[in-house]
Amino acid sequence: MGRHRSQKPTSFDIAHLAGVSQPTVSRALRGDRAISQTTRERIQRIAHDLHYTVDKHASALRSQRSNTIALLFFEDPTPDESMINPFFLAMLGSITRACANRGLDLLISFQRLEDDWHVNYQDSNKADGIILLGYGDYTVYAPRHAQLVEQGTHFVRWGSVSDDTSGATVGSDNVGAGRMAGAHLIERGRRRIAFLGHGDGHYPEFAERYQGLCAIMREHGLEVDPALQRNAITTEQAGYDAMCELLREGHGFDAVFAASDLIAVGAMRALAEAGRAVPQDVAIIGFDDIPAAGQCSPPLTTIMQDLSAAGERLLEAMVAKIEGRALPAPLLPTRLIVRAST
Repeated sequence: MGRHRSQKPTSFDIAHLAGVSQPTVSRALRGDRAISQTTRERIQRIAHDLHYTVDKHASALRSQRSNTIALLFFEDPTPDESMINPFFLAMLGSITRACANRGLDLLISFQRLEDDWHVNYQDSNKADGIILLGYGDYTVYAPRHAQLVEQGTHFVRWGSVSDDTSGATVGSDNVGAGRMAGAHLIERGRRRIAFLGHGDGHYPEFAERYQGLCAIMREHGLEVDPALQRNAITTEQAGYDAMCELLREGHGFDAVFAASDLIAVGAMRALAEAGRAVPQDVAIIGFDDIPAAGQCSPPLTTIMQDLSAAGERLLEAMVAKIEGRALPAPLLPTRLIVRAST
C-alpha cells in the first residue's frame, strides 16, 4: 500500500523515485560533491517536488552534530566603524547561500584577535566547524591557528595556500594574479612598476601577489627595484601614505600594482594631490574588485576574486573536514577587470 498523502515525505521516498540508495540521498542533499552533479540535481528536484524538508533536529541527534557552521570575522582597520574588510562582507552572501543549499545554519560572529575565539567554539559546541575570514598580521594570528589544529577543531580559513599550511585553507591563486597584473601593465608599455603592500610573511597573500609580479617582470627582462615596494595594510590611508612616501623619495615609476583596491584608492588620491595623472603618468591596478573600484575616478582596473565560488569552496572544504573526506582543490582562479586606470 502506498504512502498516505498526509504523511511527510522521507528520504527513502526520494531514494525510491531517484533510483538510488537512501545514504546517497542524504549525501546529495548535503551538497556532497562526491555525488555527481546530475544525480544531485535529480535528487534535489524530486525533494523540491515532494516539498521535502530536512528534519534538522533528528539529523543532529543521529550525527551528534549541531548542523551549524560558525563564520568568524576578524577586525580589520576601516574608515568606518564596521572594522570588517569590504571584500569579506561581499563574500558573506555566497557563504550564506552555500549553507542554505546544504540545510545548514550559519552563526556569524565578530571577533577581536585578543579574544579567546580559538577556545570558545571548541568548548561550547556551538558549531560543528568554523570558517575564518580575515586575520590581519599573520604572525600574530598563526599561534591561534596552530592551537586550533592541535585541538582537532574542524575549521577552514580564507587565505594564503601553501604546502606547509596546516588545517584547511581556501584562497585565490595570488601568485598567478600577480603575474596577470604585471603582464597587463607591461603590455601597456610600463617598465617601472611599484608594489604597495607587504612583501613578507606578515601578510602572505600580499607577498604572493608581489612574488607573481616580480616573476613576470624578470621574465620580460625588467628590473625589480626593491625601493619601489612599500608596505601597506588594507586601508585607503595606508595606500595614501605609501604613495606619498614613494613620491617624496623621488623614485621613478610609471605603474603601480596595489595589493588591494583600498590601497589603490588611497594611492590614487596621493597621485592626484601630487599632480600625477592616472593613467597618463602612472597606471594603477588594484585587487578584489570591491564596489568602490568601479566608482572612483578614473575607474580602477583590478583583479577580481570569484566570490561565489569562494563561498561554495569554503563550505565544501568545511563539510569535508567534518565528515573526514578528502578536501577540494584549495586554489581559485582570478580574473582581470580592465578599467580606465590603466
